[in-house]
Amino acid sequence: MLFYLALFFAFIYFKIARVYKKEEKSNLNMLVQNVIVLAAVIALFVYGFMHHTWYVILIVSYLFFILASLIVSAVQLGIFIDGKPFIKLSHFYKLLAFLGMFIAFIDVYLWGI
Repeated sequence: MLFYLALFFAFIYFKIARVYKKEEKSNLNMLVQNVIVLAAVIALFVYGFMHHTWYVILIVSYLFFILASLIVSAVQLGIFIDGKPFIKLSHFYKLLAFLGMFIAFIDVYLWGI
């Protein structure tokens, strides 16, 4: 179950990072963070293909990709309560580092390092 949670968060992370790259100015810190999370996600997929059936990983990855896109698109369009935005993209940008760290820690836990 922890593997699938990390996989979902990985798709959320990279969807938010893609939006961040399009809307904000790129910097070296963000590039380094994305490379570290990419290495963790590659290790996560290797773990998944070694311990689960390959077709389940592909189907779940496709579903998580669609779900992550829908969630971030909904936030981009805006979720309003009483005329004020409830969740902004800036909230997601602030949580991006913690989300990447969470993915990396789950990956380390799964591999038992």
